[in-house]
Amino acid sequence: MTVVETPLLRHSGFRNVYLAAAVSQLGSQISYVALPLLAVTALHAGPGQLGLLSALGTLTVLVLGLPAGAWVDRVRRRPVMVGMDALRAATLVTVPVAWWAGWLSMGQLYAAAVLVGGGTLLFDVASYSLLPGLVGRSRLTGANSLLVGTGAGMDIAGRSLAGVLVQVAGAPVAILLDALSYLWSALWLRGVPEPRLEGGTAGDRRVRDGVRFLFGNPVLVAATVQGSMANLAFPLCSVLLPVLIVEQLGYPAWVLGAYLAVGGLGVLAGSSAAHLIGRRLGTGRAVWLVSMATTPAALVTPFLDRGGWLVAAAAAWFVLTFRTGVNNVLLVSLRQRVTPDGMLGRMTATMRLLLTGALGLGGLLAGLLGEVGGVRVPMWTGAVVMALSWVPILLSPLRREP
Repeated sequence: MTVVETPLLRHSGFRNVYLAAAVSQLGSQISYVALPLLAVTALHAGPGQLGLLSALGTLTVLVLGLPAGAWVDRVRRRPVMVGMDALRAATLVTVPVAWWAGWLSMGQLYAAAVLVGGGTLLFDVASYSLLPGLVGRSRLTGANSLLVGTGAGMDIAGRSLAGVLVQVAGAPVAILLDALSYLWSALWLRGVPEPRLEGGTAGDRRVRDGVRFLFGNPVLVAATVQGSMANLAFPLCSVLLPVLIVEQLGYPAWVLGAYLAVGGLGVLAGSSAAHLIGRRLGTGRAVWLVSMATTPAALVTPFLDRGGWLVAAAAAWFVLTFRTGVNNVLLVSLRQRVTPDGMLGRMTATMRLLLTGALGLGGLLAGLLGEVGGVRVPMWTGAVVMALSWVPILLSPLRREP
């Protein structure tokens, strides 16, 4: 007799997580565009300042990453998620208030980036750790496909809406909407049941165990190296886009939003196709072959200019982010499947330490290289790193993972 599983969106706990994630992701993408535009337009930030602003939120992981994982493995995950939504909402509200009061500064934007980055770290570690117990390991690929695909749709809507909002109402209003989206998320998450923790007692959950577990698994090591290369490359290719597109090429803010929204379309397409590609090829072959076929497109993005080159660069951006959508579903699901419940927080935090640290380093390098050689030097650097980011998978057991 065949057992028919309840559709994921009729699972009340997952549905609440899904609705919370969808709206908060929309708000996050609005701020992704609005914060650097506010820095450029209101505070006349240069490449170095934009690079630091991009890096601070991610470099927070270097300080909090490993302790966050050990802590999340000891506590209930849902209250952590609700609390971090509240922290991020309160932090972002201060930005438009400061702008309207006339005392906004880059120092405040830097502080906001650190607090929002720390809140996002703890939220994500708790979220990844909650999901396997909420839906079951056999349904992780389907659940992640829904979350990543909808998140990509929100990327498209958020980045497109951000460009229009900044043009019509100003960046502070756009950032305020992001703060409200986190409050929405917190309200929905309050109704999520808390799965029982398994895998040892709180006293067993040491930070170093997560590090040993990750680096003792060659499949996870390969996924980490590949992801770190991609995460280093993306900010190198994108952090200085507000300077290039808005200041140097003279396009309005909505063009920047539209360009970035193309990346959301790519992630949406990749996450939608990931389940089918993974089922036909196996996880390892899927991530290797898709990466090898798509990452050379990175070499087109530094040619971004007026006219046809803008279209060509946007098309290349779509291709690159398609790979991101595939990997975000298949590799995240793989990590959750191979990790015991009691180790999920520490494994996720160790992985996030490396992946998000690479994002922060990419932001810093983008600012430094932009100050020294102009905005296209970091874009070329990122393009080369991205074009080679499939090699670690080819050289590891991950390529044979079913």
